[in-house]
Amino acid sequence: MPEISVVDQNNKQVGKQKLNDAVFGLEPDAAFVHRVYSALSLAQRAGTHSTKTRAEVSGGGKKPWKQKGTGRARQGSTRSAQWRHGGVAHGPKPHGYATRLNKNERRRALCLALSSHVRDGSIVVLDKLDLKEIKTSDFVQVMQKLEISNGLIVLGEESREVMLSGRNVKHAKIVLDGQMNLHDLLKFDHLVLTKAAIEKLEGRLS
Repeated sequence: MPEISVVDQNNKQVGKQKLNDAVFGLEPDAAFVHRVYSALSLAQRAGTHSTKTRAEVSGGGKKPWKQKGTGRARQGSTRSAQWRHGGVAHGPKPHGYATRLNKNERRRALCLALSSHVRDGSIVVLDKLDLKEIKTSDFVQVMQKLEISNGLIVLGEESREVMLSGRNVKHAKIVLDGQMNLHDLLKFDHLVLTKAAIEKLEGRLS
């Protein structure tokens, strides 16, 4: 069971936190994470791309010229694919890109990403994150003390002051434990978790 230091907002150690092996101690499996990430990314596509076939383009009802005797290639419609203003042959049509993923696959991918942060030493555990007022500079100051310039901050309980203070900070994102997703875990270099967030994540993912 991995153990990690717990720090306060001034980056001073205030204790130790044991992490659940089932959530934070998995062996790496990059191929599995890639498959789940690709499936989730494809599911975000609207799939509304579309082109018109020769049957859907207006016009072209009359045969351009007679079949024989003109010396030109035979044509049946001015809306065939080779004509200007004609339809598109084999063009894209609306369809979905979603790939079915079950809950266990989603849960395991999250645990693998969390375990990767622990293994790489890019995780910070805070005893709590509190701000007295909505002030971006106060949030930036906390990030600087934690020596984090690019990070995902996961809270166990909603804090209006923290959420609003950090929403305009570049290279930082604040979410609740239930809003954390695989894309964010892979995107940000550092992961900041409060003790309350760890308890909820272990309860939900283990």
